[in-house]
Amino acid sequence: MSDAEIVELVEKIKTLRSESQQIELKKASSGCPKRLYDTLSSFSNQDGGGVVVFGLDEETDFQVVGVYDPNDLQRRIKDACNEMEPPVRALISCCNVEGKPIVVAEIPGVDIERRPVFYRGKGRVAGSYVRVGDSDEPMNEYEVYSYETYRKNTRDELRTVPDGTVRSLDETTLNKYLDELKRWRPNLSKYPDDASILELMGVTKGGVPTIAGLLVFSNYPQSVFPELRITAVRVMGTRMGDGGARRFSDNESIEGPISEMLERAIAFVDRNSRHNTIVDEQGKRADTDEYPRVAVREAILNALLHRDYGVYSINRPICVEMYNDR
Repeated sequence: MSDAEIVELVEKIKTLRSESQQIELKKASSGCPKRLYDTLSSFSNQDGGGVVVFGLDEETDFQVVGVYDPNDLQRRIKDACNEMEPPVRALISCCNVEGKPIVVAEIPGVDIERRPVFYRGKGRVAGSYVRVGDSDEPMNEYEVYSYETYRKNTRDELRTVPDGTVRSLDETTLNKYLDELKRWRPNLSKYPDDASILELMGVTKGGVPTIAGLLVFSNYPQSVFPELRITAVRVMGTRMGDGGARRFSDNESIEGPISEMLERAIAFVDRNSRHNTIVDEQGKRADTDEYPRVAVREAILNALLHRDYGVYSINRPICVEMYNDR
């Protein structure tokens, strides 16, 4: 960052009188801040990174106070960056503003495949941070796990079911599926047995049903994963809690395989929607739905197929909520 850019940045901060999603201030007039790793982590873990400005004091109306020793501060910033995993490669600049030394560290955002960037001294889970407004917040286990699964290309729906056996899958549905596969994909018929085809298609793994296989081919997958269901409610008003003691006019816990949950959820929306009948000038009648059925089907199907089946979210149901105005 050039001297002119640093001066411009300082003036912007003093005008806004605030830190931001991309800007963090450190006083550093009497020594290097004891904690830098949270900001180094959070900026590294967001697209575009961020900038740490040393030598401005938020508590004195964002005045320029200067840093204690530019050379020593730069060395300590580099040391802090090297304590991160992977190491942070900050671009450090310094210049005088209002006759006082200012140091700026530009923290690049890393590629998503390398996230989360974390402080080695606290470990991957406790040492990973995310930027929320002007603060650095610890990542929760789910956020860390999401980066891990992305980097490793983990497909959680292909994890095997604990204590599962092929006998838990509906034989009639499986056979129909296999017949259709062989019909439309004749090369699959070259495999020696049906078990090999089920392995290839992700229905089983090592002879044990996968989560995907359970959800499609078991009559009651909720016996293993109780929350892999849909909770549907029709709220009495425009906000949750409207209606007093009678909070819902309709609610249903929808279970079964994906195909059954889809149809029952669509039926729930349908019976809790308004349906209009219009007669045109020629006397022809036309019925219209409050919500286009094709859109309702697509929304619910996407929720079922693209939900997160990871270990930190598999115990949360899909929710369908209907209100008077939406």
